[in-house]
This record gives sequence, C-alpha cells and structure tokens, in this order.
Amino acid sequence: MVEVTMLGIAQDGGRPQAGCTRPCCADLSADEAAYPVALGITDGEHHHLIEATRFLSQQLSIWGQSSIDSVLLTHAHFGHVDGLGLFGRETMNARGLSLHVSSEMEHLIDRTPQWALMIDQGVFEPHTFHDRDEIQLSPNVTVQPIRVPHRDELSDMHAFVVRGPNRALLFLPDHDTWEETLARHNASSIRSWLTSLKVDIALVDGTFWSSDELAGRNQDKVPHPPVSQTLEMLGPRTEGDPALYFIHLNHTNPLYDSNSEASAELSRSGWSVAVQGQRFAL
Repeated sequence: MVEVTMLGIAQDGGRPQAGCTRPCCADLSADEAAYPVALGITDGEHHHLIEATRFLSQQLSIWGQSSIDSVLLTHAHFGHVDGLGLFGRETMNARGLSLHVSSEMEHLIDRTPQWALMIDQGVFEPHTFHDRDEIQLSPNVTVQPIRVPHRDELSDMHAFVVRGPNRALLFLPDHDTWEETLARHNASSIRSWLTSLKVDIALVDGTFWSSDELAGRNQDKVPHPPVSQTLEMLGPRTEGDPALYFIHLNHTNPLYDSNSEASAELSRSGWSVAVQGQRFAL
C-alpha cells in the first residue's frame, strides 16, 4: 500500500514561531505545536520525503521511519530546505541520497557552499526535473512537478502530484495568487484545475485566513491566497469534489483554534485543515 503522511502543517516558521509573544504562540502545549510542512511517502519498501525541515528528527518520529531513499524539494524558501544539512556527516551521514530538484534549484545548490560540499561528499545524488515530468520513485509511486507562480528570489516553485496505484494527491504548500496559478494552467476555476490534474486529495496553501493577520507588514511581500478567498472561490464542497485540506498555516491563522469562527466557517463549507500525522492511502 502506498501511504502519504502529513509530517507538518505549519508555515516555514512553525508554531510557536520564534520571536512571537502573542496569544497565538504563548504557552502552547506540546500537542499544540506544529512543524513546517513536509510529506512522507512510503510503499512499504521505499521511503521518500518531500521538503527538508529543521524538525527532521521529530518528523521522522511521526512518520515512523529512520531511513529515506529520496528527498524532493518544491522550492528554496527557508522552512522547506533548512533541514538539508541534517543529512550530512555531522548528523545522519547519508550516502547517495537521491535529491530531486528543479534546474533552478540545482543551480542554487551549486552556488551554496555547504550544499555543494554535500554533493561533492556524496551525501546527495542530484536529479533535475522539469515542469510536468514524471518522476518514478518506485514501481507504485510517481510524482509530477507542476510549476506555479511564487516568489522566485532564489528558485522557481513546483507543486507535486503524487500518484499511487489507486489515488492521487496534490501538494501545493505555496503559491502567490489563485488568479496567477489558474491563468498559468489555463483553468477557469479551482475545481476545473483540480479536475484536470485528476487528483482525489488536494493539500493547498492555507497560510493566512485573511490579509488582516499581517499587522505592520505588507501582504504583497508575502503573497499567499487567503483561505477566506479560496472558500469564496470554491463554495461548499459537492459530491465528486476531491477532499481538500489547507496546509502551511501561519502561526497567526485562526484555523489552529477549533473554536474560532474561521474554523466554524470552514466546517460549514465541507473542507478541512490537515492534521499533523494524518495519513492518506494512495
């Protein structure tokens, strides 16, 4: 059986977030903590990780795995790559670990001394993918990178469609706006795009509930489509829709509070927030 495990649901900074003393982060219990987004994929024999976060140890514990066959990266932003060094000689001492990245991300790795050294040392064996490639991870698992617009100061951004023998899952932790993403893929709506991808499960960017969460900061500098806008575009879930879960939640997002009005509105819509440790059979 192919199974995907949700190893984190938080935005890059995690929850609680460093430097935050507001109620959203203060005095959280251990079970209220959330790690940055990452996925574990297993087919029983092979184990593949999407995103490498600094909480790798805790996430491997959630997953129940100690060995990994490959790592795939969506893009170069902080919380998605800051755990790469943990595979090196100082910690896991991995050897020949397949690292699947876009050509732009590979160029960044070549220009980053620490990562380039790990390539030279044989920790990683890089494999370059392009938009719409089919990455065969194992006989029962393929991953298709889907280019989406997102801040590209360091590299481009790819969502991933993970396909197992029976079902497919979209992993879309980041993108700038639905308008840009849908236009890039010539889709008239979120539903029509998901239909064209032939996915049964969609894990989508839910960073902010609304733009009001960024007090004192310019929303344009950290663009993500607010969950409230996504719900407005989708409307209520109907028969035949894929199961859609919001991920990559900023520490300020009221969806962390199951008693919030935002959570109640989400529940009424029929859509959901992913849960850390949640498993999806593909």
